[in-house]
Amino acid sequence: MAAKPKLYYFRGRGRMESIRWLLAAAGVEFEEEFIEQREQYEKLKKEGRLLFDQVPLVEIDGMRLTQTRAILSYLAAKYNLYGKDLKETARINMYADGTLDLMMMIALMAFKPPEEKEENIALVVKSAKNRYFPVFEKILKDHGEDFLVGNKLSWADIQLIEAILMVEELNASVLSDFPRLKAFKAKISNVPTIKKFLQPGSQRKPPPDSHYVETVRNVLQF
Repeated sequence: MAAKPKLYYFRGRGRMESIRWLLAAAGVEFEEEFIEQREQYEKLKKEGRLLFDQVPLVEIDGMRLTQTRAILSYLAAKYNLYGKDLKETARINMYADGTLDLMMMIALMAFKPPEEKEENIALVVKSAKNRYFPVFEKILKDHGEDFLVGNKLSWADIQLIEAILMVEELNASVLSDFPRLKAFKAKISNVPTIKKFLQPGSQRKPPPDSHYVETVRNVLQF
């Protein structure tokens, strides 16, 4: 029996959360080793397991994969979530990169001064409503299908539902002007593997708190 993928990262979302989402959506069980101390991080570097001295790190299929985009691409291809041909794969890449840009805006908020919190939330919500969500609303409207690419669940769908839920944590009514995205959210949230991941007790991580931020700063020393 093949070993479960093993994920090395902090006990929080960051750049690993989309990897957790993709594995969970594919129905793949995985193990996690949380980096809590600087010594753990230094040990991974000394052992040569971090290609560019960075996490996330995923051990899978006898490989040590680093760099978030490379990991996600490999998992999408491995678990048949990457389209049926190069054209579909290109579209999935475009859509996934777009949602990743939005999610990184949210992820970086935790490391900014508290007095800028409300301003940053307003900027994220404005970007979602004016720049990102209209694109996906139009995609769903134009092809009239339930999924973003090829009328089949793909990495693009999984990352979009992740992004939608992240923005809704900041503004619960953000989808009020996007009926197709509301329907998309309902449908994708009920995919059995995703529904399971959204239940309490799963390996999905909560929004970053002060402990997570302090741990990351202490380990990476910034």
